Amino acid sequence: MLQHILVRRSAPILAACMLLAAGAAHAADIRVVSSGGFSQAYKNLAPAYERASGDHLLSEWGPSMGTTRNAIPARLARGEPIDVVIMVGDALDKLMQEGRLVAGSKVILANSPIACAVRRGAAKPDISTTEGLRSAFLQANKVAYSDSASGEYIEKQLMKRLHISEQMQGKAAKIPATPVGEIIAHGEADFGCQQRSELLPVEGIDIVGLLPPEVQLMTQFSAALVPGGKEPEAGRALLRFLAAPANAGVIGATGLEPASAPMPITH
Repeated sequence: MLQHILVRRSAPILAACMLLAAGAAHAADIRVVSSGGFSQAYKNLAPAYERASGDHLLSEWGPSMGTTRNAIPARLARGEPIDVVIMVGDALDKLMQEGRLVAGSKVILANSPIACAVRRGAAKPDISTTEGLRSAFLQANKVAYSDSASGEYIEKQLMKRLHISEQMQGKAAKIPATPVGEIIAHGEADFGCQQRSELLPVEGIDIVGLLPPEVQLMTQFSAALVPGGKEPEAGRALLRFLAAPANAGVIGATGLEPASAPMPITH
């Protein structure tokens, strides 16, 4: 049992050592911007990568879409110095088609289900069925959802499928930049939904459960290189590390479902 635990805990370090055995000619400062859905997995993996590679990760955070200043598309449009982005796969594909990411550099890292939460200690509605989910939305005084992939789905598709679009006007709010869990924890909403991986790290909330399978949306998280990045080779090494199968356990522990067959890096 102890041996199994030691092997599991050392997996990220072993993965880094194998992937970076050739080593970089010099220590690199790699500028990374990650969206919230993968941020906890990235934070958990980053120290092992830095120890094994000698590189330094300069990390910032921003949504995959939307109009806030920190949104990844806005950062790229301003020409911020970025080597690697980690974001929702569909949004990444769009940026790559526009030539704002390096063609062929995409790696698929994980898939993320949407979950819902209430303030810690509050009654938990049963959302295991679509009717239960519909009731939870309608009975809440204030509902919060994000301005990124999960929120776009909730606002434009889920509410219509639940036939509650009109009823939710005035009491359902899209939250820019701030995690939905924090809004719930502070009492600014009594029910909210976002990527499970973004809700899990938040203190002061209880996760009710996942959206029912028939209305669930799995969001892909991927990473890619940015054209003109100062450290393209180190960036490629980081992408290989993040996508390594040995790191699946670390990624899964954050509420994500690791990609079973990550796409290879192409040069």
